[in-house]
Amino acid sequence: MPNLIAKSALFGRAPLTLGGTTLAEAQLGPITSVAVFPGKLAKVKKALGGFPAPNTVAGKLIWTGPEQVFVLGDAPDLAGLAAVTDQSGGWAALRLSGPHAADALMRLYPLDLRAAHFPKDTCARAPLGHMQSILIAEET
Repeated sequence: MPNLIAKSALFGRAPLTLGGTTLAEAQLGPITSVAVFPGKLAKVKKALGGFPAPNTVAGKLIWTGPEQVFVLGDAPDLAGLAAVTDQSGGWAALRLSGPHAADALMRLYPLDLRAAHFPKDTCARAPLGHMQSILIAEET
């Protein structure tokens, strides 16, 4: 059996800055997927303190699909209300910042990520090559 060694997404080679744009790893802590059971949305909203609108972020809640969110940090007990799964080891978190960040990302995604069309607290779930990704606008 091989000895597997956990490595970060960028293997400690970040942050990297080119042309005023910086790529760095982001530490999100626990990531929990919450998929609401039919008819339980009102109770889940109460337990989470709200629920983001489609393609938005509300505090530590990231919309990921109809009646589905990622919770960053500790999630409340939602037994009987939603399917809850730990996603912490399945996602890497990277932050791209600087004046050309949107331009760089638009080379990889078929989305208009300029601030006028993708303002702060907007998110989009989109493929990146063969992987799923979630883009989150943190600054405008």
